[in-house]
Amino acid sequence: MFSENPIIRRKTKKIYVGDVAVGGDAPITVQSMTNTRTTDVEATVAQIKALENVGADIVRVSVPTIDAAEAFKLIKQQVNVPLVADIHFDYRIALQVAQYGADCLRINPGNIGNETRIQAVVDCAKDNNIPIRIGVNGGSLEKDIMDKYHEPTPEALVESAMRHVDILDKFNFDQFKVSVKASDVFLAVESYRQLSKQIEQPLHLGITEAGGFRAGAVKSAIGLGMLLSEGIGDTLRISLAANPVEEIKVGFDILKSLRIRSRGINFIACPSCSRQEFDVINTVNALEERLEDIITPMDVSIIGCVVNGPGEALVSDLGLTGGNRKSGYYLDGSRQKERIDNDDIVDQLEKKIRAKAAQVQQTIATLKPE
Repeated sequence: MFSENPIIRRKTKKIYVGDVAVGGDAPITVQSMTNTRTTDVEATVAQIKALENVGADIVRVSVPTIDAAEAFKLIKQQVNVPLVADIHFDYRIALQVAQYGADCLRINPGNIGNETRIQAVVDCAKDNNIPIRIGVNGGSLEKDIMDKYHEPTPEALVESAMRHVDILDKFNFDQFKVSVKASDVFLAVESYRQLSKQIEQPLHLGITEAGGFRAGAVKSAIGLGMLLSEGIGDTLRISLAANPVEEIKVGFDILKSLRIRSRGINFIACPSCSRQEFDVINTVNALEERLEDIITPMDVSIIGCVVNGPGEALVSDLGLTGGNRKSGYYLDGSRQKERIDNDDIVDQLEKKIRAKAAQVQQTIATLKPE
């Protein structure tokens, strides 16, 4: 199978969000943000755990008030995944959540007041070994920058970002990452391209306010795909008006498609046509739902007929080629004598995929250095 990955990642400084490395040679991390009220500790903890279960490396939590900061303390005690505290304007909240165990502060230093306040936040971040994320958004640029450029442009976003970067540089703080998000794909992409040439810190990718599940996933895949294929990006969030769990799934699907990072099963399936010998669509949907718990990287091809089925099966860990009443079964590219009954295809495939995943996982474990 053609597996060469031509992507050469931009060299960046490695920082740590909790125990998760971001930048340098670390895997590109996938993150999301809770949409529950932070003061509802039980609901927020449940959502964080749901995100962690589908692979979230980092989770961001909004902390708009002191009450939310107190809730953040309780939330942090009940979860394992690193938490980014999202703060705007009130430096006192940043100081509070840093003491409560925040793994990263999402706060723009230029927006929190005078140098005394900025110094307090930077010193607190240093003392607690916490990085800062600078987050610039095309929809909330500073007034003087908008007066200068009249509308969000790549140059405007980068100027805003560098304004905050320069503040952290002044205080000798280099443990930060930066995002320059916009809802317009080309605006976001060009902004990241320009910024990547000016700093060595990790870049947090995202197309902000991308839209609902379908449109947002498409826009994010196009924008982030362009940047990632150029080697730009160290961590990402897919911003969807949907269940945050879907953001993690789409993020991993993008990385998987670019052969950057694999998690779980890569289903290769035909769109189905009149040649199909079994219900391909319902079969794939059922298997995706049943097998969400499998994190082992695997290629599984499910093709409804013999036109493309054998070719895809030959380069998959496990493959199925549609046949009359019974379908052909392939394992590691080899056609097996056994055939699978089309009337019981989902149950049989689930068992075989789980068995293969266990075998692959055991092989991976034996290859890991002690």
